[in-house]
Order: sequence, then C-alpha cells, then structure tokens
Amino acid sequence: MRERTGRRGSGRRRGGNADAGDAIELATKKINQLEWRAVENPYGPMRVLSDEAIEKIHEASLTVLEEIGIDFLNPEARDVLRKAGADVAPEGNGERVRMDRDLVMEKIASVPKSFTLHARNPAHNLTMGGGHINFCAVASAPNCSDLDRGRRRGNFEDYENFLKISQQLNIVHLQGGYPVEPIDIPPRVRHLDALASMVKLTDKVFHAYSLGRERITDGIEIARIGRGVSQEQMDREPSLFTIINSNSPLKLDIPMLNGIMEMARRGQPFVLTPFTLSGAMAPVTIAGALAQQNAEALAGIAFSQMVNPGAPAMYGGFTSNVDMKSGAPAFGTPEYTRAAIIGGQLARRYGFPYRSSNVNASNAPDAQAAYESEMAIWGAVLGGANMVMHGAGWIEGGLCASFEKVVMDAEILQMMAEFLKPIEVTDETLAIDAMKDVGPGGHFFGTPHTLARYEDAFYAPMLSDWRNFETWEESGSIDATKRANQIYHDLLAEYEAPALDPAIAEELDAFVARRKEEGGAPEE
Repeated sequence: MRERTGRRGSGRRRGGNADAGDAIELATKKINQLEWRAVENPYGPMRVLSDEAIEKIHEASLTVLEEIGIDFLNPEARDVLRKAGADVAPEGNGERVRMDRDLVMEKIASVPKSFTLHARNPAHNLTMGGGHINFCAVASAPNCSDLDRGRRRGNFEDYENFLKISQQLNIVHLQGGYPVEPIDIPPRVRHLDALASMVKLTDKVFHAYSLGRERITDGIEIARIGRGVSQEQMDREPSLFTIINSNSPLKLDIPMLNGIMEMARRGQPFVLTPFTLSGAMAPVTIAGALAQQNAEALAGIAFSQMVNPGAPAMYGGFTSNVDMKSGAPAFGTPEYTRAAIIGGQLARRYGFPYRSSNVNASNAPDAQAAYESEMAIWGAVLGGANMVMHGAGWIEGGLCASFEKVVMDAEILQMMAEFLKPIEVTDETLAIDAMKDVGPGGHFFGTPHTLARYEDAFYAPMLSDWRNFETWEESGSIDATKRANQIYHDLLAEYEAPALDPAIAEELDAFVARRKEEGGAPEE
C-alpha cells in the first residue's frame, strides 16, 4: 500500500465504534501525508554520557531523596508515604518527606516497562515503551495565532479547530492536552466541554489535566464513556494519560498528587515531568539539573507504586536552560538536546517509558521555530522517547499554539518517521539489472525499475516546494509559512468527525450535563 497518495487523515469508520478488526475507510485527498502507522525507532538510542556518569547522577538523586527530601503538600499522600516506610515529617511540622534509597528502588521496580494506551478507535491504540515513538499535538498554550487573525487569547472555537486538524493529521498520534486553553468557558466546567469535544471530534488517545480530584476523575469517566467500556475494563486497559509536573525545586503540590493517586488507583498512566530549567528552578549545570530532575521523577513514580503497585507510569524529561540576562526559558538549544538524550538514558536505567518534547522559543512560525524544533525532535528521537509532547504547533516557549506551526511540525515529524523506516537491501533494491540497462552516461528516469517505484521511491513532502525559482516566482512566490496556512485551512475544510455510537454520545452528554448541574470542579 502506498504511503503518500494524499490519504484521508486518521480515517472515517463505517458506523458505530470500531472493533479491533474493523477497517478504516480512507478517502483520497490532496494533502500529501503519510498514512497512519505506528512509528518505531530501529536504530537504538544515543548515549551522551557513559554508564559511569549515569550512575553518578543516579546516586546523587538518591542522596537528594535521602538527605534533602521532597515536600509532599498533600496530607493524604503523606499518609500513604508514611505507611510505606518513608520518613515523613510529623503532623504540624511541615511537608518534607525523605525516602531511603532501598525503598525507592524497591517501589519503582514494579513500574511496567511498556503498556498500551487504548483509543476510542482501536486502530489508534498506542504502545508506550520499547522503540515506539508517539507524537502528541501541542498542548496547554494560553494563546493561539495564525496569519489570518494574528495572536489571540485561547477560545473554544480555536480549541475545536486544533482538535479537527490533529484528527486529520495521521502523524499526530494523540492529544497531549488542550491545544489552546478555551478561556471563554468558565473554569469550573471547562474540562467537561473540552474533554467531551476530545471524544466527539477525535478518536485518538487524549489527556486530562490533574488540576484537582474532580477534574481528573471526570476525565477518567469521560474516557470510559467514549470507549463504551465497563469500569472494570477501563481499569484493566489504560485509556487516558495525564502529565504530572513537580513544582521544581523538590516539591509536589496537592492537585498533582491527587492526580497521581486517582490515576494509579484506576490503572491509568501519568507522566512525571519535573520543570527543571537550569539556573532558575534547578542548578545552572546540566549535571546538577538532571540530578534534580531524576530525584523528583523517582519520588513521584515511587509514590505511585505505593498507591497501586504495577500502575503504569512514565519518566518525563524537560530540562533546559534559561537566558541568564532576561530569565526567559530557552528551548531547542544544544543544552536542551543533550539533556533530552541523557533523560532517555536515565529512564532506561530504571526501565521506564520515556517522554520528551518538541519545543522552541520563537515568537513566530519562522526559521528559528523550525531549527529549534528540529533540534528538540532529534533530541527526543536520539534519546529513545516513547512520547513526544507538543509535537505539532508549539511556539513562543509554550505561550502560543500556531496553526501554521502545526503543519510545519507535521512535515518535520513525517520526515522523521520516514527516516526511521528500515532500508531494504535485496537483489531487487540493489538494482544491478537497472544499472546494466542504463550503462555509463545514461539516466534512470524511464527504466522499468524506476517506473515501477517512482511514487514510493522518496518521501513526498506535504509542505515543501521543490520547484525551481522561476516557476515558484511565477506561481506567486508563496513561502513555507503561507503554504502552511493554506494547508491548515484545507485540513479544516475536509474534516469529517469520526463516527460515534449515538448511545455513547447520549451518555456523554448526560454525564456532562449532570456534572455541570452539580457545579463541576471547585476553583483551584
């Protein structure tokens, strides 16, 4: 089956919720993208540090947990830690928790090395672990932008348009959160409308925020309803994920800990991601920042196993540097890329699935955005990441989601997916007979060997324009950002919602209406 004939994004099923064996109906379209497929890295991860250096970081992080400790702000979490044998400050004397290194290593041993995330459409199930790489859409931006209307505050219309585009793009495997924050919906009920749209407008795996117990439990229930499964099946089959950010340095807050506890109890995965920016929330040296990152990650993951041994969890790396003149975060830098690769080495040291990111600090979808993203994506791939957050659309250090950048990133991710495909070396692909036919001084454009393969011989770009300058100039001199704008509008125009069982839609609407009537979630 050819992979670049402009296939329909993500698929339109023939009615109802798909079963594992259901075919995906694909319609021809003009946008030139790869078909949906699992992406795997056949080359193996890169090693920036020696095994000895990794062990030094490991031992330093355990020393941090033993001697300095982590503040756990949630009293319920401290009770769990106390019962598990951690050294917890007496009630009324603070939130500090210290963990013996043997306790930490004992607890993290039960984390699964890989797991499957189950989507509403089983054809979009994902494996987290091993050599699998899964690309998320952009998440958590408070603003969005395009060439048509410029930069604006997040709103529900743009939020849903980002969902539609990411559903269309086959290289976007899952939703990593709200692509842009729909701040025109009241905070108490925002998660209900936002997650209901995830179910209705996409059929891929999605994320719920751990911003209080009610929001994450509502998210688990919405994911269950969307899949049309029982509570018991949901608990057996991870179907939703959340990001847990430690409050670097060395602190886990109440909402995040509630998220860990609720997700672990229900067998749903979380990604423990310290927010360690060197020189700001972590030591200025990369080694020191990574030791702190590792300590915070181990603390949260070990805690999850105290709640429910065997609960799935992932190790998140996000260490980068800041501009020491302004304090602004920098992304896609050499320091970020090395830290991303080392983060993968640390995750593999413990057998954890690993999360990295596609990030940049550019204020526009321009050359800076592209080259910083390319650096970040290479760091994720070379680091052996299983999940790449913010894969398509992030600019401005995460403060803005760009519609054009979604398309630009999708092109980079598709190229990376093609790069990761193994090369076949056979008598047929070596093409000795074709070379005999052509001989010295000829060309291969018209040979049977070429004509039989010309559509599949090379990656066909979605965005790039490979015409010569004169032809490009005559056609209007449209640059890459303007082409990305055209493609994003085409993706929206061609969008069709994936089929959803009417009974599931009715149950979902009833749940959302009931939770709104109850007041939704409390203000945080």
